[in-house]
Amino acid sequence: MDVLRLKNMRFYAYHGVLPEEKRLGQRFEVDLEIKTDLQKAGLSDELEDTLDYSRLFRLVEQVVTEERFNLIEALAERIAQKTAESFPVCELTVRVRKPNPPSPVHLDGVEAEIHRVYNHPQGDSLVKNP
Repeated sequence: MDVLRLKNMRFYAYHGVLPEEKRLGQRFEVDLEIKTDLQKAGLSDELEDTLDYSRLFRLVEQVVTEERFNLIEALAERIAQKTAESFPVCELTVRVRKPNPPSPVHLDGVEAEIHRVYNHPQGDSLVKNP
């Protein structure tokens, strides 16, 4: 299976459990990895035969910046749902990072990763969550 990756998309948004996170916001980073058939695009060299990554970016941007979640796990799930509804996806992996979470411990950030598998390339029917 072929893979298309959008790596380290950066957004400023207002997700989190703490009141300060909801009020002040913070940076979020998102990786999106989609497994789908890219052969037709490789042979035709035509944009309409592939996943338009500018449209993928705008979809992720809309979810991250216009919706609100307490947990990055819920944000990742929503990105997966919207992506599978809009694009022909066989499998996808979403990673959402808070590079500077409000935390009393020292760390480089927190990340939630989810992986979803769909039963056909249209991506509209989730069959398992490995």
